[in-house]
Amino acid sequence: MSRPAATDPTIPVPSAAALGLAGLALTMLLSSLGTSIANVALPTLMRDLHASFQAVQWVVLAYLLAVTTLIVSVGRLGDVVGRRRLMLAGIGLFTAASIACGSASGLGMLVAARAAQGLGAAVMMTLTMALVGDAVPASRAGSAMGFLGTTSAIGTALGPSLGGLLIASFGWRSIFLVNLPLGVAALLLVYRCLPADRAATARPSFDLPGSALLVLTLAAYALSMTLGRGRFDATNGALLLVALGGAVLFVPVESRMRAPLVRPGLFRDRVLGTGFAMSSLVTTVAMTTLVVGPFYLSGALRLESAGVGLVMTAGPLVAAVAGVPAGRCVDRFGTHRTTIAGLAVMALGASALAFVSPSTGIVGYVVPLVSVTAGFAIFQAANNTAVMTGVDAGQRGVVSGLLNLSRNLGLITGASMMGAIFASASGTRDIATAGVAAVVSGTHAAFAVAALFVAVALLLAAGRKRRAPAPSPRS
Repeated sequence: MSRPAATDPTIPVPSAAALGLAGLALTMLLSSLGTSIANVALPTLMRDLHASFQAVQWVVLAYLLAVTTLIVSVGRLGDVVGRRRLMLAGIGLFTAASIACGSASGLGMLVAARAAQGLGAAVMMTLTMALVGDAVPASRAGSAMGFLGTTSAIGTALGPSLGGLLIASFGWRSIFLVNLPLGVAALLLVYRCLPADRAATARPSFDLPGSALLVLTLAAYALSMTLGRGRFDATNGALLLVALGGAVLFVPVESRMRAPLVRPGLFRDRVLGTGFAMSSLVTTVAMTTLVVGPFYLSGALRLESAGVGLVMTAGPLVAAVAGVPAGRCVDRFGTHRTTIAGLAVMALGASALAFVSPSTGIVGYVVPLVSVTAGFAIFQAANNTAVMTGVDAGQRGVVSGLLNLSRNLGLITGASMMGAIFASASGTRDIATAGVAAVVSGTHAAFAVAALFVAVALLLAAGRKRRAPAPSPRS
């Protein structure tokens, strides 16, 4: 099959491809920044808006719920209406919602604006990876995925420090208004530098019943994991039952649809099925470092808040540095070997944290933490490339949505499950006043389970066969 002519208007020239990738990187930065920057503002919001902690935590929860519940549906919508067109709408919505957040007159308006911002972020997270195939050649897909992973890690790492600086200098509204110039820049780059959506004689219809059922199922699961801060009661149990019922109904509902949101046969693809499963497992492990780490650093090593924040920043910074080299390794050594290597590095770090001792000090914690986060960056670049490369163009949006959904489910499950394991193993009701021995016991238990999760992911990776190359179309 001959290469497309350079004059084809739907194929970006190299300079346009680089600028288009920069626009996609900005969307990834904005969505990850939106996740991490608001947490640091919660104490200020409690004081300025005269609200309780339970009320202001919805500023974070509304964003997370919107992203988690809608991420697959917007991916499919992108396949139906055009990914570039929907990406532009998502960036515009995120930017406008950021302005609404910054000008909110009360907590209710702020939470509503954060939910709208989460919808825009769901579009950006999902379609960024789907659009990589349109922006760069397949031979450079690994490097592009690594670059996007680096940008995402930078956003996560930058959020708390940038948020604290902005709040101290300009007030809490500035952490949302800072998105305005970045959003405008991303909008211009995507509009000018990404190829236009290809014209289709007939686009598939959008599966509204399947989308509604999936949104209900994911919302019930996310709420069951987040309400009560990891402690289950009757409400959490009822929500979990609703989520299980929705998951059971989803397959037969989709089987009867002419144009289903998610084709049931999609999960029979070994590369896709194991890719989604490994992503959830590994992201749960990464979340363990964010949930358990602060308690170990403050409770076992007796670090002050500034010291805890400094040590915790090491993880995202390592992931940011490792992203681009990891992508180059994918291009050179292939996705299978790079996936195994990343998981092996993660397994070493998680196993070391399962035996960490306060006697080894900060270094004894930071070295395994670096291993976990570097391995996570390597795995992400390889697994994202394996899942997205070779997917039919008409399914890229929904596959990207499922991949992002698996990560978000890992984040939610990690925050709830690993927090519960840590609290249970520590043997105390008040973690804030727990002794060193209790904190160390909880840390060992949580990271032992995390190491087990990585081992399961390694087994899945070892059994995953590479996707057979599709036959070249003939004229």
